[in-house]
Amino acid sequence: MLSTRKQNWGEDRVMFYDAAGRLRSLLASWTDVAEPDVFIQVAAGRSFVRPDDLATLAALIEQIERSHGG
Repeated sequence: MLSTRKQNWGEDRVMFYDAAGRLRSLLASWTDVAEPDVFIQVAAGRSFVRPDDLATLAALIEQIERSHGG
């Protein structure tokens, strides 16, 4: 049974009680509690990477190359 949904440890998480009555938590993205992701719906399997995530990755690669004298 779903107990609550909140930011916990910097992540969007859902809290629930398991069959033994213990409070558990999962990432909300692992459940269907969140609204469907619009990008995923529109991409319909044709794209594996969001443009924002790709730009972040490119910046990270550039930073790593600079720090290693590349």
